[in-house]
Amino acid sequence: MEQIQGENRGLLQERYGLILERIREMGAEPLGYPAMDAYFGKIAAFSLKLAEYYNYVEQGHLKDGELAQLQIWNRELYEDVLPAYYHHSWGNPAYAAEQLGEQWGQLLSHVYVELRDGILSAAEGDLEEMLIRMELLVEIYGAVSGTWQEQRQLPPYEDVRQIVYWYNSDYSDIRAEKRVGRMVCPEGNPAVQVLMEADLEDIRYLYRYGLYVTENEIETARFLAGLPQATIDTMADTYTEGYRIGFAVSGKDLSIKKTVDLHYHIGFERMMRRAVENFAEMGLAPVVRAVGLEGAKPNRQYTYDHKNDHGLIWDRALMQRKLEVLKTAYEHHKQEAREYAGPAVVEIFGETPFAPESRPQAVKLSPEQQKLWVEYSARSMELYTQYIPMAERSFTIIAFPTPEIGDNFREIFEDTIRVNTLDYNKYRQIQQRLIDALDQADHVEIKGMKGNATDLSVNLWKLQMPEKETIFENCVADVNIPVGEVFTSPVLEGTNGVLQVSRVFLNGLEYRDLSVTFKDGMIEDYGCGNFPDPEEGRRYVRENVLFHRDTLPLGEFAIGTNTTAYVMARKWGIEDKLPILIAEKTGPHFAVGDTCYSQAEDVAVYNPDGKEIVARENEKSRLRHTDSSQAYFNCHTDITLPFDELGELTAVKKDGVRIPIIAQGRFVLPGSEELNQPLEQA
Repeated sequence: MEQIQGENRGLLQERYGLILERIREMGAEPLGYPAMDAYFGKIAAFSLKLAEYYNYVEQGHLKDGELAQLQIWNRELYEDVLPAYYHHSWGNPAYAAEQLGEQWGQLLSHVYVELRDGILSAAEGDLEEMLIRMELLVEIYGAVSGTWQEQRQLPPYEDVRQIVYWYNSDYSDIRAEKRVGRMVCPEGNPAVQVLMEADLEDIRYLYRYGLYVTENEIETARFLAGLPQATIDTMADTYTEGYRIGFAVSGKDLSIKKTVDLHYHIGFERMMRRAVENFAEMGLAPVVRAVGLEGAKPNRQYTYDHKNDHGLIWDRALMQRKLEVLKTAYEHHKQEAREYAGPAVVEIFGETPFAPESRPQAVKLSPEQQKLWVEYSARSMELYTQYIPMAERSFTIIAFPTPEIGDNFREIFEDTIRVNTLDYNKYRQIQQRLIDALDQADHVEIKGMKGNATDLSVNLWKLQMPEKETIFENCVADVNIPVGEVFTSPVLEGTNGVLQVSRVFLNGLEYRDLSVTFKDGMIEDYGCGNFPDPEEGRRYVRENVLFHRDTLPLGEFAIGTNTTAYVMARKWGIEDKLPILIAEKTGPHFAVGDTCYSQAEDVAVYNPDGKEIVARENEKSRLRHTDSSQAYFNCHTDITLPFDELGELTAVKKDGVRIPIIAQGRFVLPGSEELNQPLEQA
């Protein structure tokens, strides 16, 4: 992992020894400023604890240590930000601001987060990454202590902020190189080593990643260890076959690819190991990125509080620096990047729903920073697609519950396997009937019921050669598992109205009474009922759905057909816990942002009946030929309208003839009635 530029390990160790000595002195030298002494004392103690942990790792004890000791390490490293302790943690910007004032509190809380992010580096033996974080701390302490001792006052805030700024800028090249290298190069990947070498019968392996481990991860691993091999094979084979089919149905050449990017939650290693064997038969070696590996979340409020910390330093110069080093890293790995096949994702669900608290002390992006962040997201994606063309890569995604979902975990797990392996052919045939009706339509009208205020008209692509072309994709179980939707890229002009959902979870966040108004396919207004102040609700939606943009297009209109999944959710009362992957199949859904064909609109795609899906772009993505910065938004958020809030979904022909598809939450199009059976049997 250590890619040290211009230094050998000996010099790195020498720097490390000096910095630890300074941190020990720092913890023993009170300034006489109680709040700062408390802060630096705490962060110095944590840094030394991290150094002890690193030494433990270097001695090989993550592999052979006693379970009790591994659990002590895990608890001690993470407990300061757990909910029970968070109210007085320096990781809490509200507490830090109370002690130090808002500016200093935000900045030094962020520095504490930087130090804490070194836990994973320590577990992986990445001394360089640990070291540069500790050097940041010592440099800040030097600035504060020097001024305080000489003048009995703090240094100018801007001086210390600049230290953080240049820390981020100066090490951007090293981090970009590691980030890209880990994504496309399978050699020496620490997570893959754990996955393929560990004794999965011994739960101590879970602690080798350095991630937070709870009973949820332990019970998941034990549960999978107890499953019959045939069940494990079914889970893994469904996942990897979906990946293979994704290449096949889109006409992409899998044989030229060499790496597959695994995303999974720890505890699922038994399934993932079988999947690696399957991928090897396709000629693919696994990589596991830090962003693709998940453990338990110590505190989702902590993560939410710090999601905009880059606002402390974000400006155009830093953006340009990060883009330059990212391009250099891609260029260095351009051959491996072309051989990268794309992500294969295993999601989990069952966590307690999270409704974040909005803290005024948390960092917020200025309007100018919001624009810069949108620009950075777009330009970094352009670099990604330059070196990893979307027309040549694919993906797949599947989801399973974890024990946190409750007492019925085993039954829910079995039901999820059944949902994930539903009859491909049956759904393909029924969904084709839906498509045949929708292909005749000029637009589709969707209306809510039982208090749902949805009243939306979605304009559709107009077919020129209906005998050879189609508007909707017949989505069965390939890249998006489970089976069960037909979808299209709507025409923006003429798409108008209101979409309203009483309760929905998007990207792990809860929205109550979410309302989005469209005018000519673009978001015109929005809000939610999460907060007493409507403006706070608007800010919440703007930040987490629009991602700081003024508007987004309606990128996808789809009809989910997986009523079995819908009934499973109602049966076990887990509607609020389903991932988008499954939830989107449980009713009509509407994605704001890019289309499903983003960055690959020019690749011909065909349904099983041989017709080409021609609705692959909209008026925004068409701008890719002239101004790609206006064509793509690098987000795609599905909002599902559940069947029990759906009064009507009707295809309307140009001459006004109406073809009912769904009425009062039931499929009414001839040939689709079988989809109602799970609903009636529930």
